[in-house]
Amino acid sequence: MFTLLALSLTLETNMKGQDEMSQLGVIGGVGDGSGDKDSMSRNREDENTNNLETNSLKEISINDLDQENPRKKKRYHRHTAQQIQELETLFKEYPHPNEKQRLELSKQLCLDTRQVKFWFQNRRTQLKTQIEHHENSILRQENEKLKSENMTIRDAMINPCCNSCGGPTILGEVSLEEKNLRIENARLKDEINRVYSLAKKFLGRAMSSLDNPISPIMPNSALELVIGNNSFNGFDMISTLPTMLDFVPRASNPMVSITTSSTRNYGILGGADKSNKRSILLELALAAMEELVKMAQLEDPLWIPNLEGGKEMLNYNEYYQVFPRIIGVKPIGYVSEATRESEVVIINSQVLVETLMDATRWADMFPTLIARSATIDTICSGMDGSKNGALQLMHAELQVLSPLVPIHSIDFLRYCKQQAENVWAVVDVSIDCGNNYPPSAGTYMSCRRLPSGCIVQNMSNGYSKITWVEHTEYDESGVHPLYRPLLRSGLALGARSWVSSLRRRCECIANLISSFTTDEHSAALSGGGKRSMLRLARRMTDSFCAGVCAWATHGWRELTAGSFGEDVRVMTRKSVNNPGEPQGVVLSAATSVLVPVPPQRLFDFLRDERRRGEWDILSNGGPMQEVLRVAKGHHAAIAVSLLRPSVVGASETSMLILQDTCTDASVSLVVYAPVDVSAMHVVMNGGDPAYVAFLPSGFAILPDGSGGRATTVKSRAGELAESPAGGSLLTVAFQILVSSNLNDNPKDESVKTVSNLMSCTIQNIKTAVQCEN
Repeated sequence: MFTLLALSLTLETNMKGQDEMSQLGVIGGVGDGSGDKDSMSRNREDENTNNLETNSLKEISINDLDQENPRKKKRYHRHTAQQIQELETLFKEYPHPNEKQRLELSKQLCLDTRQVKFWFQNRRTQLKTQIEHHENSILRQENEKLKSENMTIRDAMINPCCNSCGGPTILGEVSLEEKNLRIENARLKDEINRVYSLAKKFLGRAMSSLDNPISPIMPNSALELVIGNNSFNGFDMISTLPTMLDFVPRASNPMVSITTSSTRNYGILGGADKSNKRSILLELALAAMEELVKMAQLEDPLWIPNLEGGKEMLNYNEYYQVFPRIIGVKPIGYVSEATRESEVVIINSQVLVETLMDATRWADMFPTLIARSATIDTICSGMDGSKNGALQLMHAELQVLSPLVPIHSIDFLRYCKQQAENVWAVVDVSIDCGNNYPPSAGTYMSCRRLPSGCIVQNMSNGYSKITWVEHTEYDESGVHPLYRPLLRSGLALGARSWVSSLRRRCECIANLISSFTTDEHSAALSGGGKRSMLRLARRMTDSFCAGVCAWATHGWRELTAGSFGEDVRVMTRKSVNNPGEPQGVVLSAATSVLVPVPPQRLFDFLRDERRRGEWDILSNGGPMQEVLRVAKGHHAAIAVSLLRPSVVGASETSMLILQDTCTDASVSLVVYAPVDVSAMHVVMNGGDPAYVAFLPSGFAILPDGSGGRATTVKSRAGELAESPAGGSLLTVAFQILVSSNLNDNPKDESVKTVSNLMSCTIQNIKTAVQCEN
């Protein structure tokens, strides 16, 4: 401190001495008429001597003054190289650290928290200045280019000449040349403006060099030309993403982490114009996000009430006036489905967003709706370590639990953006990858996903308000007539199905995490045993759904139906080295029928263990007893149960029935399988459920889509539940081990046995429920 003050005083004294000497020099020059070098050098030596003496005295006085006033001391610290390196490392990951991070860093680097805070502020200011300089240099280059083009036009106007002979041209040819140059110049201006505007929107922040655009955005952009043809081949577009994006650090650059994780060769983002295609995908995602937000917020006249079902429906006359067609004209023969649903769900908004942006977690969250999903390409991984600005190219296969409905195969963009604090939006929009399945394909059907997705608003109590919008177009020629009303009503794959499935899954996860147990049947079960039971039931239900719908991707081979009829699907596969299944040849049969009773009534009948003898041959004609139940939600009907036959045969003393039941407004499931007693003891004690071998069978119940109002009914447990009016679409599926020899083929006797079992079960169910009052 003393040295710095002495140094400052020395510099001040030197400056004053130099000023006095300069004045003396001027006076001497005026009196003598010339400069005296010897006298000047002597003056400098005397001056230096006087300065040293004066500085010494002043330094002594300053030291005495500092000793008398110790409170006025100031310390100036310069960070070490190690401290700067640690600060730079954290700045790359977190440019805006919170108070906790700054406190930890200050302790680690032995700095004051204010020093850390000011360092980050100065670093951000420095980075912003660098970015602005870089942007300005780019704009200056473009300005020079435009000036050069302008000079070319002026020269052509002043000295017109013919390209062939070199002679002067007539005025008409000059006007044509000028017109062509002006058109080209305007096109380049518009292209620059469009790309910078796109980057500005995608980054979600204002950029100083873009506040004054060069020209208005071109209405007939490359997006409209390409998307209008519904093809991504042969783009005619010269723009690329701004080089400024490559200059910004990873934490604030949404385009840095561009990785390709393609699982299929789509050819969309390959080729020489890869960056051009990416910019078009960005523009498509922004347009889809804008449409989703408006569709979630607008009311009448865009959404009008449906008097038959008590829900709202999309007014397509208003829709076509408000929104442009961003993915082209609807193909001939396609039908449209648009629904919207709002509900409060027990999940954090950020957790839901991360789940939706992860293909594996997304499929795990909606097991009854998604048969398979994959991330084809990650165009943008997000900003500031979050999913804000994340853009992905994905593939999904959506299912309806019936063999009469083909799988909806969709290739789409998924874009996530934070709209406000604690408010997120995730939107999907289809792109054409050339996967147009003919109606004869049977397994898959063509489908297009118009801007669809959800708006998630985080609430203070751990819940989130979710507004879901589903808007699709599909070819229904491959759908069985029995299921067409259901698909058109939106109860199969509409917004209500997604929200209901999400709520059921979140309640199951919350119940699994909670240590509080209200069910007396599972009070003696440990936490590990409870988790193992739920994992085992989840595997059983997934295997059941795969046997009904996604059979082609799980090794099933379809057999000729024979006397079954065209509405029955019979399949076979070989189970080898799978600890969760018995080894051998497995036969599966599934069909769907219409039962003229409400879905809730049919569901309560099938899950009632006391009436199981009326349809299940495993009960030996008598009721069953529930020995264990693990709740999966607030509803008593959503649970995993262990059942024991009251009438036990000599060969069935070591057999139990594992049953998984769940229900919501769109679908109800009753899935069961015989399991070994000793294996279940291991699971109930927290053992690995992957080694329990079984083959699932069960039922899927969906409303028939007749359009009647939903009614509130009382379940078997006395709880009130909302059930769609009208009939039920019942899907029945069985899986049976027909031979332990892998070289055997299913015999006609085995196929006939499964046929009789299915026919008998369906007839018994119809007889039982239709005879009830």
